[in-house]
Amino acid sequence: MIPGMARTNPDFQNGVPELLLLRLLAGREMYGYELVKAIQTAAGETLRFGEGSIYPVLHGLQSRKLVSTRKQEVSGRVRIYYKITATGRKRLVEMAAEFRRTADAVRLVLGDGDAPA
Repeated sequence: MIPGMARTNPDFQNGVPELLLLRLLAGREMYGYELVKAIQTAAGETLRFGEGSIYPVLHGLQSRKLVSTRKQEVSGRVRIYYKITATGRKRLVEMAAEFRRTADAVRLVLGDGDAPA
């Protein structure tokens, strides 16, 4: 990778996009592109997911009843808003706990961070 260039859709632990989407939707309902930008902003530009990877995750969340949707016309276009469900909130709690356990284990293996990358 070229230094200074941010990658989109990085390779890392499965489930991270789902976790981030549920976390953001726990705060308020949002539409797809808004979620893409919110992840990028909240992660300090470190994580960048393209719409092509976020929309399939959102559709999966909807099919599993972890989010609900509503349509609203905005400037002549239909926008789909996503909202977390009670089942989605439970899934968020479970996923966040598992991710924290995994991140803690990775930190243990990496040590104190003094080793070169």
